[in-house]
Amino acid sequence: MPRRIVIIGAHAAGVDAAVAARKTDRTAEITLLTTEKRAGYSRCGIPFVLGGHIPRFDDLIVYPQGFYRMMKLDLRYETTATSIDTEAKTVEIQDKTGKREKLEYDSLIIATGAYPFVPPIKGHEKKGVYVVRTLEDGERIDQAIKTAKSAVVIGAGLIGLETAVAFVERGLKTTVVELLPYVLPVMLDKDIADMVHKMLEEKGLKIIVGRGVDEILGTEKVSGVSVSGEEIPADLVVVATGIRANTELAKNAGIVLGETRAIKVNMRMETFKTVNMRVRPLKDVYVIGDCAESVNLITHRPMLSQLGTTAVRQAKVAGINAAGGYAMFPGCLGSAVTRLFDFEIGATGLTEFMAGRAGIKTVVGSITSKTKADYYPGALPIKVKIVVEKETEMVIGGQIIGGEEVTQRINALSFAIQKQMTVRELVKADTCYAPPLNETWEPMVLAAETALRKLR
Repeated sequence: MPRRIVIIGAHAAGVDAAVAARKTDRTAEITLLTTEKRAGYSRCGIPFVLGGHIPRFDDLIVYPQGFYRMMKLDLRYETTATSIDTEAKTVEIQDKTGKREKLEYDSLIIATGAYPFVPPIKGHEKKGVYVVRTLEDGERIDQAIKTAKSAVVIGAGLIGLETAVAFVERGLKTTVVELLPYVLPVMLDKDIADMVHKMLEEKGLKIIVGRGVDEILGTEKVSGVSVSGEEIPADLVVVATGIRANTELAKNAGIVLGETRAIKVNMRMETFKTVNMRVRPLKDVYVIGDCAESVNLITHRPMLSQLGTTAVRQAKVAGINAAGGYAMFPGCLGSAVTRLFDFEIGATGLTEFMAGRAGIKTVVGSITSKTKADYYPGALPIKVKIVVEKETEMVIGGQIIGGEEVTQRINALSFAIQKQMTVRELVKADTCYAPPLNETWEPMVLAAETALRKLR
């Protein structure tokens, strides 16, 4: 009998898990379920379609129809998994016509993702209020932009800022409202975030931090928002206040949630179930992507890493294991990078703030430098900040803003953290130089030197 693998969810995590499972077991019967009309697309690209950098939303679909046929994957669109029975090893599903069916499985992969969290702001149900999650959301916002003159984005996380930048690029007068005291609060510390804030405002984006939206105004359709009594006009409002793991299906099946309220997993991405008041591993059920809990490689504590990179790495591990192979997911650092207007922002590991919350004492080093030799035309500014643990002197975090070349530096710092490199070792790093490409002194090394001076 061929192995039966059922995967609930068919985006970054689900599709990558199916591919890994297929490569591990050529004969397995693999069924993929998605509630949407389109599968396997990149959600991260939506703001860049809105900004006009990518021509069409359909360009975000990574795998064409033919791919699923070639990989012998049974992909079912607009199909909802309604319940899981882990004893009988069945999943009950319902398609868009209402037809119900029971699928039997040998291995089950749950990749139910997350949903956009909309805080209970008065007026959030009005016409003209959107979230950014699906291709349909993107298309609806794109239509709204065509007749809008002004917009408000609630939330200054990655998706919020990327969407706000897209609105400015499309000619809308745009305001971002963030309840926390600075932009990108999960990714950056205040000193670096303040620089980003200033750069964004210079490009014409208005940003309000440390205040929340009291109410979304308008009769049926949005006409503006009220922030601390001030009225900001808006024809279009996007709520980008983060996402929450979709855990309902798993919870109803008795599967255990972790302390982050996402689904608890082990290093093989297998989940757990409560049996007679005790938490026990649940064999053959794997959880991946935005609905799964991860482990932070530095603190070794549970964390939420709702990033595409984390999703595909977990997916590969779960897909191999579900198909009878063996793979491990050690955890993650939450490395992230983006581009806003003409500058790049990246971070990896812990911020000073997060380290402090975990009880870790830190020393930081930061430096402002150039991306090419100073005398070379077109050299752009770059700011590097490194976070170091005081006692072991290990590098535990990095934040960079620059005109170019941010991604690979964040990757390099991520390697350094994963290999538990100390700041002394980083100072001695053998780096490369040529006038059109870099300064003689690599900015990361200079930042490490300033941290080391403080340690001495």
